[in-house]
Amino acid sequence: MVTSNKTALRVGRLVKAHGLKGAFKLELYTDSPNERFVAGAVLDLQVPETSPWFGKQVEVAELRFYNAMPVLFLKDINDRTTAETLVKAILLVNADLSEASDEEDAWFDHQLVGLAVMREGVQIGEVIRVDHFPAQDLLVVKTSTVDEVLVPFVKAIVPEVNMATRSVIVTPPIGLFEEVLPELVATPAEGSAALADEADADSDDLNPEYADE
Repeated sequence: MVTSNKTALRVGRLVKAHGLKGAFKLELYTDSPNERFVAGAVLDLQVPETSPWFGKQVEVAELRFYNAMPVLFLKDINDRTTAETLVKAILLVNADLSEASDEEDAWFDHQLVGLAVMREGVQIGEVIRVDHFPAQDLLVVKTSTVDEVLVPFVKAIVPEVNMATRSVIVTPPIGLFEEVLPELVATPAEGSAALADEADADSDDLNPEYADE
């Protein structure tokens, strides 16, 4: 039996129609737009089943940049009315699972699912899904107490993905993985008073010979 080594990889989203000639403002999900959107590239579409484009493909005519904004032209889409029917569509390419991604800090969803989530050397959960949203991607993590914790997939919170150890390192803000007890959260006034007391103490420690003057 022959098994397929291909998977669908999201490379962009058609945000809105641009101009009158069928172009689109494009949201990129790839670090290699000039390779993914080369003229002649055929892309699959992720659209609702009710869309007239469901099950169809589109072909790239040209990718341009206007003031650093990517604008995509597709073959046979030549007017704004037709373009409007494709707005919000996700663009997919068939990627070979046997080939490593040539994009820095880029992984297929299937590579991330199942990775252990580590905080300060301790496993606190496991990645069970990757959700893609316009603002950012989210790692969906299952812990021993919570079925789904949504972790923004950004460097500040997920500084390291280690495929060798099958793990991701997280440095989450307080409250993302655990309930924060009210008594542990200082009010603004309490926080200011505490900082003032610490500043006074530090001043005395730094200049002990002047403390009594």
